[in-house]
Amino acid sequence: MPIKSQAQRRKFAELLVEGKISGEVYERWNRGAGYKELPEHVKPKTRKKSASKAKPKRKAASKTTAKRKTASPRTATSARKTTKRSRR
Repeated sequence: MPIKSQAQRRKFAELLVEGKISGEVYERWNRGAGYKELPEHVKPKTRKKSASKAKPKRKAASKTTAKRKTASPRTATSARKTTKRSRR
């Protein structure tokens, strides 16, 4: 992987002088960058922000569901129970 910035090039040169890396390693990384002019520092890539906020998670539906009783079809006369008070 080539050196991407001037700061990295300086750091590798410093490590070479201190003897922490060999001249071969420095040359391999420096050669990858070539003779192009590098930026002083490389900025990390920014993440794209999503347009919408995170949606709350739904509660998991229970695996067992209660069976509903089906109502028998009602006729017009049996739709309401009548009481003594409602007959007056």
